[in-house]
Amino acid sequence: MEAFRCSTCDGLVFFDNSLCLTCGSSLGYVRDERAVVTLTEFDDHVERADGVPGRFQWCANRLVARCNWLVTDDGSWVPGALCDSCRLTSVRPNDAETDALAAFADAEAAKRRLLFQLDTIGLPIVDRDTDPDNGLTFEFLSSRGRPVTTGHQGGVITLDLSESDDAHREFMRQQLGEPYRTVLGHLRHEIAHYYWPTLVERAGTIDEFRTVFGDEGASYEDALASHYGGDSTPAEWGETHVSQYATMHPWEDWAETFAHYLHIHGGLQTADSFGLHVDEPARSSGAGAWASASPVAIGPMIGTWLGYTFALNAMSRSIGQADLYPFVLSPTVVSKLDFVHRAIATAATRVNVA
Repeated sequence: MEAFRCSTCDGLVFFDNSLCLTCGSSLGYVRDERAVVTLTEFDDHVERADGVPGRFQWCANRLVARCNWLVTDDGSWVPGALCDSCRLTSVRPNDAETDALAAFADAEAAKRRLLFQLDTIGLPIVDRDTDPDNGLTFEFLSSRGRPVTTGHQGGVITLDLSESDDAHREFMRQQLGEPYRTVLGHLRHEIAHYYWPTLVERAGTIDEFRTVFGDEGASYEDALASHYGGDSTPAEWGETHVSQYATMHPWEDWAETFAHYLHIHGGLQTADSFGLHVDEPARSSGAGAWASASPVAIGPMIGTWLGYTFALNAMSRSIGQADLYPFVLSPTVVSKLDFVHRAIATAATRVNVA
């Protein structure tokens, strides 16, 4: 995530801010520019305060979803207009489900971060208005009183809003032996399933995918039953997979690896935005923390990332906390991350050329 500046006072502001805490100026996010901008408010619209032309209105979910994204206003006020992010949500708790609304706002905040990252790396986001059959949409549902399964099917990403509850999420994290379990992590995982046909199947790399991840044609139902039967996870899974869940089926291995790639990309973008860097011994140790039989395109990125994680883990331990990054990236996992890296880069190139 990038850091932003208030154009009124030059104070540091963040992606989710709707107010500059230094000078009190109103802020909003303009997706076309991938920028948080300072605003002047009028009775029926807002305009940029930095002199750049631009007339907007607030997203109608400004309060219920804590949304700071702006809707372009052509001069005709549209009551209830939603921003690009909020329009992607087709199902949400109704206003009477007060217990679920806070979780809904957390889920929407995570989705906005996901969309920012997808925009940054150049992956296309096609909504249901454009493609009614396969376009992307989100369903955020409360599991109170009914079963809800987080997952993806045909462009529909469903999230159980209980994942926004710290106690529930921590309980599930420990039950499933997961180093990380976050709402943003869930969305990154599920969006990987959405992109698989575009990045792999239709990109003509299915044979390489099978070499790296395995045969996705293997029965998913059998793999699911075996995984949750408790006897299918290899004892040395860390040598070949980024998580235990990734061992279940090649599709889940892809999704877990894709999500982890987005974790790494997001972390590196944040470090660069804040001007962070690491020197010896962290950088050299990071570059040498894994080995590959052949050069991989993602090599420099991984070396830099591991250098940061060594330093961050040492910082975390110094204040008595567990490691911020409790992962070990084996050569096999790096080769899978490299496949994801190249698949995204190829797709992004096609989008940018088009």
